[in-house]
Amino acid sequence: MKAKKEFKRKVVLSIVFLVALMGIFSFIGTDNLYADETQEVVETGSANLKWGLIAASIAFGFGALGAGIAIANVGSAAMGAIGEKPEIASQALIFVALAEGVVVFGFITALMILGKV
Repeated sequence: MKAKKEFKRKVVLSIVFLVALMGIFSFIGTDNLYADETQEVVETGSANLKWGLIAASIAFGFGALGAGIAIANVGSAAMGAIGEKPEIASQALIFVALAEGVVVFGFITALMILGKV
């Protein structure tokens, strides 16, 4: 039980660290996108573009993370079920494909956000 708690704490800590690191790099990386234009256009256009890029990366990133977690849980359960009853393999693969669809939703959302920017 203690090992499970320690593992959970490490996973949460690494996710928090990853999100913080992504936030820092997104602010640093999108700061001077249009440095050759006039200052007024850079300030207004760059701010909108910066937040749009951050929103798109968050939408896709969380979609990919959610799909990874879902596929890990559903896939392991599906493999266990297939091991006991091989005739349900096609049904089990449908559930894995449904979990994979979460990435597609995140990708479409990111494309819609980028289309508005």
